[in-house]
Amino acid sequence: MSAPVVAVVGGGQLARMMAPAAGALGVHLRVLVESPSASAAQVVVDAPVGAAADEAAVTDLARGAHALTFEHEHVPNALLERLAADGVAVRPGAAALVHAQDKIVMRTRLTELGVPCPRWSPIGSREDLAAFLTETGGSAVVKTARGGYDGKGVRVVHAADEADDWLAAAAAPGGVPLLVEEKVPYTRELAVLVARRPSGEVRAWPVVESVQRDGVCAEVIAPAPGLAEATRAQAVDVAVRVAEGLGVVGVLAVELFEVAADRPDGAPRVLVNELAMRPHNSGHWTIDGAVTSQFEQHLRAVLDLPLGDVTPRARWTVMANVLGSTRAELTDALPAVAALDPGAKVHLYGKDVRPGRKLGHVNVSGDDLADVRARALAAAAVLRGEDPAASTDGD
Repeated sequence: MSAPVVAVVGGGQLARMMAPAAGALGVHLRVLVESPSASAAQVVVDAPVGAAADEAAVTDLARGAHALTFEHEHVPNALLERLAADGVAVRPGAAALVHAQDKIVMRTRLTELGVPCPRWSPIGSREDLAAFLTETGGSAVVKTARGGYDGKGVRVVHAADEADDWLAAAAAPGGVPLLVEEKVPYTRELAVLVARRPSGEVRAWPVVESVQRDGVCAEVIAPAPGLAEATRAQAVDVAVRVAEGLGVVGVLAVELFEVAADRPDGAPRVLVNELAMRPHNSGHWTIDGAVTSQFEQHLRAVLDLPLGDVTPRARWTVMANVLGSTRAELTDALPAVAALDPGAKVHLYGKDVRPGRKLGHVNVSGDDLADVRARALAAAAVLRGEDPAASTDGD
């Protein structure tokens, strides 16, 4: 019997980090990469070059594969529908993936499912935005329905004319529609990762806290410290309901706002912010901190294998992203990181250095949260070319 083949669209770090899990399981990984130097192309042998929107390239990628999956959502839905009609196991399928591609579609369906979300509305004019601002108290968040991530495609507005340029672009031929959401007075951001296989089995890792800086995830603390049991239970319930309600296959990341704990009984303690139907930055801690990583679990799920144990390996694991660096080559810092902290687990993505770019991450696990967090931040600082002592205050 030949090894199962999993085809992945997208050659970034998420596909790269599937490779060790695939090798351990004996799965043949085939990745469609954007260029021969892409992050995944550096570690995956079977890495044809092509664009995610290229029908011929994606069709060739899927030929003979046991499952076709993704490391990003930017694949034309019509193409995925055609492949599924031709017998390709597209996971997640087009009907599910559209909810991660289009925020208006996502918000509409989550509202239908009764999933708690911020108040929202599609907008097409300054008058639409003005009416929403009046209803919600004078400030709101305008988003592009498609294409935004890591703080892109998001704008906080306080007056209706502050989105005129986006509204004009949306109204132009080929423009991307807009929606507006209330500016939620949240206490912190949480995330829940769940995995679901076609047979319906679902497993959820512990709820984590995601620390954002400049609209980009900088740290993840697993599990979320000081989380009330009622909030934890609601967060997991919401994530499972989304996975089942949307028919997700594979890993699903549900990013959440935690709202004030003193809300009236029955009021939501969490509100869904974003969805991602693939391994996600908020789950990188699982590589070293959980029995089964999100990357192994995603492969298990798309192949409809029994899902793995999601129990944490340590009381705390902190993931610190390496966002930009003054170093020309991050591997030059490996001796210093290893000398500073032999327990720090470094994961580099093989990317060219650019300001603010996600170049890698560090995982540290242990029993004392303050110590674990300080160590993770210090190791990431060394990789950025900064003084580790200046990063250990946790700010």
